Amino acid sequence: MKPRHAPPLNALRAFEAAARFLSFQKAATQLFVTPAAVSHQVKRLEAYLGTELFERGHRAVMLTPQGATLAASLTEIFKMLDLALDPSAAAEPDHLRVSTLESFAAKWLAPRLHRFHEAHPDIQVRVLTSDQLVDVGQDNVDVAIRYGLGTYPGVQVEKLMDAPVFPVCAPGTSRKDGKPIASPADLAHVAFIHDQSAEGRPGVPDWAAWLQAVGLQGVSADAGPVFPSIYLAQEAAIHGHGVALGLAPLVEEDLRRGRLVRPSTGQLANAYAFWTVRPLAARRKSATDVFSHWLHREAVGTFSSQLLQETNAT
Repeated sequence: MKPRHAPPLNALRAFEAAARFLSFQKAATQLFVTPAAVSHQVKRLEAYLGTELFERGHRAVMLTPQGATLAASLTEIFKMLDLALDPSAAAEPDHLRVSTLESFAAKWLAPRLHRFHEAHPDIQVRVLTSDQLVDVGQDNVDVAIRYGLGTYPGVQVEKLMDAPVFPVCAPGTSRKDGKPIASPADLAHVAFIHDQSAEGRPGVPDWAAWLQAVGLQGVSADAGPVFPSIYLAQEAAIHGHGVALGLAPLVEEDLRRGRLVRPSTGQLANAYAFWTVRPLAARRKSATDVFSHWLHREAVGTFSSQLLQETNAT
């Protein structure tokens, strides 16, 4: 049932800002009013529409399905209104803030990002790296790329690609006795490089899982240097310090360039994968959609798609 009276513009502005930040406090700061004023305007809009737009918790608010739909439309409407009032803003590039892990940014995103810029010169991507989870609703992030189980509530989540695991090392890496690596059994005589960030994550393969998969018994899975990130563990392998367990998407470029090789065939399935995460009410919906679609097209062409056709470790 459509309302007969003109919608309250101030209430729409307050709701759009609150939906964008998922915070009455941050919306109030942007609008130069008090959080109580934002809350009042949102309640006024809810009464006008006859439906709840937010689920209010003790310390946070979440959009209802009706709220998410309205917020997405309002973001585009207010953007067009701003452009109508200031046409010069249309010439400015659309800035996207993309948050991801340092390892993913360096090993997968950076080698490809030039193709996005060539295809979309009007969209400027600012890459933010952090191994900590970000709140795409409140941290002014348009798209986050995360490595995990994909259980991120209150946001749009799409699987980008799987991340099977297999050993990698620099060309010419040998056993501790100097002999070349010729079979999976030879991995019992190499230095294992460990990624500390994989510890305590059920379903994420480690060296103990690999040794069990290939049937190597009596070999210590704990020996060898430990690095705090996937990126550093992979760099240590590139510099010949031993054999690391690589995530397929993150070692693709180094395998192509010959900086890494696979000393053993096969791979292990990984419970963790890479996901794209976006706010329910996107601030720059058109640019965010373009970038997200580009990410997924690139993922389809990733070397890992071929690796996924291989069998598990033998």
